[in-house]
Amino acid sequence: MKKNLILSTLVLSTVSLFAQQKQITTNTGTIVGDNQNSKTIGQNGQVLLEDIHLIEKLASFDRERIPERVVHARGTGAYGEFVSSADFTKYTKASLFKQGKTTPVFVRFSTVVHGNGSPETLRDPRGFATKFYTDQGNYDLVGNNLPIFFIRDAIKFPDMVHAFKPSPVFNKQDPNRVFDFFSNIPEGTHMLTRVYSDYGIPASYREMNGSGVHAYKWINDIGEVTYVKYTWKSMQGERNLTAEQANLLQAKDFQHATVDLYENIKKGNFPSWELYIQLLNVSDFDKLDINPLDPTKVWSESISPLQLVGKMTLNKIPDNFFQEVEQSAFSPGTLVPGIEPSEDKLLQGRLFSYFDTQRYRIGTNFQQLPVNASKNEVATNNQNGAFSTRKTNGDINYQPSATQNGFVDNEDYKYSKSAFINTTTTQQKISKTNDFKQAGEFYRSLSERDKVNLIKNLSGDLMSVTNKDVVRKMVGYFYMADSDYGKRLAKALNLSREEVEKMFMKQ
Repeated sequence: MKKNLILSTLVLSTVSLFAQQKQITTNTGTIVGDNQNSKTIGQNGQVLLEDIHLIEKLASFDRERIPERVVHARGTGAYGEFVSSADFTKYTKASLFKQGKTTPVFVRFSTVVHGNGSPETLRDPRGFATKFYTDQGNYDLVGNNLPIFFIRDAIKFPDMVHAFKPSPVFNKQDPNRVFDFFSNIPEGTHMLTRVYSDYGIPASYREMNGSGVHAYKWINDIGEVTYVKYTWKSMQGERNLTAEQANLLQAKDFQHATVDLYENIKKGNFPSWELYIQLLNVSDFDKLDINPLDPTKVWSESISPLQLVGKMTLNKIPDNFFQEVEQSAFSPGTLVPGIEPSEDKLLQGRLFSYFDTQRYRIGTNFQQLPVNASKNEVATNNQNGAFSTRKTNGDINYQPSATQNGFVDNEDYKYSKSAFINTTTTQQKISKTNDFKQAGEFYRSLSERDKVNLIKNLSGDLMSVTNKDVVRKMVGYFYMADSDYGKRLAKALNLSREEVEKMFMKQ
């Protein structure tokens, strides 16, 4: 009797435990009956293709890895917040730099050249990328621990990385290749000197400084431009390793930097950095003995003193490394109003390259993933693609629109005008638009039959347009291209010449 009672108790406790556990499902939420045994023809027969759970499980496993980052492959990340300690609205419209403003952040630290499973003790620059989730959209400050870079023109970047990466023949990193390249690139001397010093092996991610490397532009409310550089200073102090210390550490733990960061956050020893800026006016550029947009150079603090902007503290470890760290995506082109790229040629190339690599590595909708998504409402006509979760704006997924439901742009946020080295950039129409001439020439080149078909096809669609002002305006454009063209189209749409001209008189 006692034995049966114990058995009944065990069964009941097992049933109770089972009731508390989540039942495993397929990717589409269907409960799985057996996750231990494949479906076969008899006990010893072949596995059946109709075992949907087995096929889905294997197919998902086969695709667990996305393409590795070409650079910055090995990394770790954490969440936190940035608190602005001073008011810089005199220089920038960016809201995160208003005094007392708190902005959530996600930071990814990384090594640059080496692969995803490489030791964190290797000599290499360290990536220091910060994503600010501002109320104006996301802002990415993508830099390194060192304040400069190897090259000053993006056209050299693939060659530089190839030189650092393993040989395509021997699959081995080789100093011969590295220095063969840099022997022809004297501009790399400064960076090589820093990398080959102990600064090339930071003791931990917590104990290293950071830099935006490039100069950017800050734009204020009245369109004034000030050039800016960013520097992160570790509140834990800056500490580096000798080659010997790194070798000893690597023998014990090749992922020490990730372990150090996460263990300290778990203990409540939240790491923090102060953010400093340096400012320069374009009128000051000629006074310097360097080009201030050269990323192989630093700005002297005697010319542009460091100014404290705020403090960042990291206080939360990601719940899922792949979803939040591996799929995190940064780009120096992720900007907010009040911050724009400078004319730095290396930066200009990165504006394209980073977005391009994220679309290849993660997919066209990488910005919709939670770690990359804006906390601010997104209103865009960009749509569809793999794994898109973004809703379209009803039927009006284009702009401009004559309806009240379409999106509008805001002149207050146009790109700034800037003058540099006798060259002016602006955001406005070209002076010789000549919008209609070639349209008319093409129309007149058509045979009579082709002209008839053109009018039929065009008027067929214009007839379905409910806003007649839009129809009249379009007919006016075609008339300006060629009078015969406009007259034929107006006739097909039962419009008079006066109606069309009246529409243009409103402009």
